[in-house]
Amino acid sequence: MLRLMPYPERLLSPGESIVIQFRPHWQALRGPIAGGVAVIAALIVAVMVAEGTVVWLLVIGIVGVWLLASVRVIANWWTTQYVLTTERVVRRAGVFSRSGTEIPLEVINNVAFSQGFLERLVHSGDLLIESAGETGQSRFTDIPDPEGMQSEIYQAREKRQLLLNAGGARTSKADELAKLADLRDREILSAEEFEEQKRRLLAQE
Repeated sequence: MLRLMPYPERLLSPGESIVIQFRPHWQALRGPIAGGVAVIAALIVAVMVAEGTVVWLLVIGIVGVWLLASVRVIANWWTTQYVLTTERVVRRAGVFSRSGTEIPLEVINNVAFSQGFLERLVHSGDLLIESAGETGQSRFTDIPDPEGMQSEIYQAREKRQLLLNAGGARTSKADELAKLADLRDREILSAEEFEEQKRRLLAQE
């Protein structure tokens, strides 16, 4: 199985953790896959109708055309990474030159998903994230299980907002610990997240 290169921990802020990370759905490679099937059919025909050196010239030519048409699509798929953390949604792409989009969870207003008929069959689709500020709308394409990802983002946003509200209020550490314990008891925070937030709170002056 092809493994996804982990999101670099050095890019995470203190206390931030990764919720989920993945590549685009394999259906983003539908062009190269369809081309590969056509290449195989063309090679079979070439072997049947040609002989000797001509066969190898045809093979090299057909495979070469397919590679030229497919290598960019495959490279884009391989190097594109979607990451949901406890603080933001991230899209990174590229090898030699990198580009990316980062959306803080607290500025996300709405997350909509869309799927065509064929996309529903293969559990793929697009996400449209609407946020405040300069970002506006960001479309993430070829998302595996977009409805499930929509739910993951909403849950992460709720946890983030509750933590920001708890941290922003001028209350005692005991009150803030009680709020964190309540979030844990309501299963909005996991036990690990509770302990991490508790450690950070107690470390504050």
